[in-house]
Amino acid sequence: MDQQIRVLVVDDEEPHAVAVAESLGRVGYECVVATSGAEALRLIEEQVFEIIITDLIMEGVGGMEVLAKAKRELPDAEVVILTGHSTVKAAVTAMQAGASNYLMKPLDINELRTVADKASQSQRLQRSNIELQRQLNEKFGFEGVIGSSPSMHSVVARLRQIAPTSASVLITGESGTGKELVAKALHINSPRKNKPFVPLNCAELGENVLESELFGHVKGAFTGADRDRIGRFQYANGGTLFLDEIGDMPMTIQVKLLRVLETGEIVRVGTNDPVKVNVRLISATHRDLADAIAEGEFRQDLFHRLKVVSVKLPPLRERRDDIPLLIDYFLKEFASAHGKTIRGVTPAVRKVLLGYSWPGNVRELRNVLESMVVMDGDGLLDSDDLTEDLQHVAATGKADGPSGVDTLVGKKLVDIERYYILETLKLTAGNREEASRLLDIGERTLYRKLKEYQVG
Repeated sequence: MDQQIRVLVVDDEEPHAVAVAESLGRVGYECVVATSGAEALRLIEEQVFEIIITDLIMEGVGGMEVLAKAKRELPDAEVVILTGHSTVKAAVTAMQAGASNYLMKPLDINELRTVADKASQSQRLQRSNIELQRQLNEKFGFEGVIGSSPSMHSVVARLRQIAPTSASVLITGESGTGKELVAKALHINSPRKNKPFVPLNCAELGENVLESELFGHVKGAFTGADRDRIGRFQYANGGTLFLDEIGDMPMTIQVKLLRVLETGEIVRVGTNDPVKVNVRLISATHRDLADAIAEGEFRQDLFHRLKVVSVKLPPLRERRDDIPLLIDYFLKEFASAHGKTIRGVTPAVRKVLLGYSWPGNVRELRNVLESMVVMDGDGLLDSDDLTEDLQHVAATGKADGPSGVDTLVGKKLVDIERYYILETLKLTAGNREEASRLLDIGERTLYRKLKEYQVG
């Protein structure tokens, strides 16, 4: 194990507790033994454990009290209950109170290790998510931008190099991939972080208005100009100007923008007096600027000025590994924002969300989840909470996911089963617990199938 998982074994029958600890220790777990419930309560207060395995029935302090203490002091810990045949109902009650699993006595060593491995995988995933969130939020300020896929790791590594500099950056990617969030992250982690971050969408404004917005104007420069007004360049002086959809900028404005980048000076509309500005320019577009240059719609010299450094954001359909993390993040955000309690998402809905192609990318996923939270009435997001378009996907079973389904017509059932199991594992980034929920089969069945397919 790359980082040992700490396990607290609690049983007032010392030989049994020691046997459990030794069996787990032999496969890499760091185990601590408590031979009473009272000792377990003290250890939970003093130390950190990722897994707690506790007997249910003990003299004095019992397993339910250990569970309750763990939920208060170590809420992220996985708690496994040990029980006999006569106390199965009590073990089920413990599951309802927050235990992650229970095992019957006498213990089967292989089953014990399987349950411990499952709890360990859950802990590692949790650690990974926490570390990723820490990196994104603390190092780069990526609030609301989550990703653990290889493509997003590459993006973060590139941003780590770019952020401390003053180089102009061109961010490319489809609409909705989070280009403005990346621009903000670059600003927050640059030497200019205490100066303004000023965004402007070039596609939203006409040519005359855009020129005034960028460079400002003086009183009387045009009809309605009843006072002097500074533009975005001056307002962002010392900081960062973010020009979104720069590929839609008119050619006449492109010429003036190029001159600003060459001279470091702007000229307000209605005057010939230059004004010095010190601005880091970050621009973004969903267009292929090489095509726009070939079609005479974008200046090549400006393109090279903008693209000192470039960052390409992948569409969501190419980073499906990140969808489960995004779902969980947005659900927490919107449940809090709208005062809702959301217990979870049904497997059928999760399957639709994982399989859909998301042409609107992260923005579309975010909007869909907010709509679902707002419309939900029972705390569980089910098919009836989906938007109209996705309800059709759920009803037809066509999730618009990985291609190749039509090629399965006429294939053996075993080949079709293998295809869907492996594709589901891809959607869940190899998370077998998540895959078994989506496929509505037991984890043991999934493990057996993968063994048959000779998949590790």
